[in-house]
Amino acid sequence: MDERKDAHAAQSTDVTRADGDTDLGAISAIPETRTETEPASDRAEKLKVAVFTTSYPRHEDDFAGRFVSDAVRRFRERGVEVEVVYPGVFHTYGLDYDGGGIVRAVKRRPWVAPLLLGSMVRALRSAARDADLVHAHWLAGGVVALFVGKPFVVTLHGSISGGVLDDFKLLARAPWLARQVLNRAHAVLCDSMALLDAARAAGARNAIFVPNGVEIPEEGGEEADPPEVLFTGRLSPEKGVYELAAASEGLNLVVCGDGPLRHVLPQTRGFVSREELDRRFRSAAVVVVPSRSEGFGVVCAEAMAYGKPVVASAVGGLVGLVRDGETGMLVPPGDPVTLRAAIDRLLADAPLRARLGRAARARIASLCSWERVVDATLEAYRSAVQADREIERVR
Repeated sequence: MDERKDAHAAQSTDVTRADGDTDLGAISAIPETRTETEPASDRAEKLKVAVFTTSYPRHEDDFAGRFVSDAVRRFRERGVEVEVVYPGVFHTYGLDYDGGGIVRAVKRRPWVAPLLLGSMVRALRSAARDADLVHAHWLAGGVVALFVGKPFVVTLHGSISGGVLDDFKLLARAPWLARQVLNRAHAVLCDSMALLDAARAAGARNAIFVPNGVEIPEEGGEEADPPEVLFTGRLSPEKGVYELAAASEGLNLVVCGDGPLRHVLPQTRGFVSREELDRRFRSAAVVVVPSRSEGFGVVCAEAMAYGKPVVASAVGGLVGLVRDGETGMLVPPGDPVTLRAAIDRLLADAPLRARLGRAARARIASLCSWERVVDATLEAYRSAVQADREIERVR
């Protein structure tokens, strides 16, 4: 066990420059191991990975866990054999999740939790029987991976939909538990600098920064006339829906999403298709992300990829994406007055919107391109497999 811990500790390096910004060159802290005689694509073909997630799209236009399925598709394109374990592959005992997370559904029927955990472990063991390693999503997923007996990596997303099992909450409130899981993983991939800081503060020695990948469209699109303000996401308190409603009087606000606070924004179009959301991003003048908590900020990153200025709360992963006054505007969470002032400022200044949008697109292209993210993740995979084989040889 000590040898494994030493191998983990050697993988952790700092990825923050002296000025506090992200060092893009260190997006993966895993050492480079490629050789000219063995291309990355050839090496990827040798890998088989079992992916465990409690959130995964149920159909083409389902946005739940889309960041996981998008990554899986790109790993497969690079020659990795991937088997995904998600709700439906493991028995959910009739728990229906509505975008709020399967963990919240368990709270309504807590007696099901031991059965659910057993079902998860059995399904993951089956999928990982001949796999090289397991990739578990969320810290709670890492607990499941512990019972499989394979080398594993964990991605922390920080999603607040996990309730008490939210990554940020577990790292802060139960660091001793988090360490027991994370320091047994070969790598902990944190999709924001906020999560990286939280993981290291909890004692994780092997945490590195690897953001979610984002598709960069060829063109951003023309703004609608009159200008539109776009909000897309789950209509729930943690997404800042109450604050947005309080700030939206008189705005040409387009809402795409659904959830328990639908009545607060009754004009919502509901969850829309990918094609429709693409049109909405392209026609938006401003995209607003007023979340109270955010692990990464997928909507924010996607809006920036379209070259749209974002007004976002200064929380979690959003702070790592938006540079205030350079690629968008940051406002205090829970402050509808300041939120509205920032939106109005952008709506009144088309040149400012264009400048911030160009800078936002360039930042996301350099930080979150799929090529960069997949390269970093595959390097973590290869390093985990290699370290595990070296440990087995010395036993």
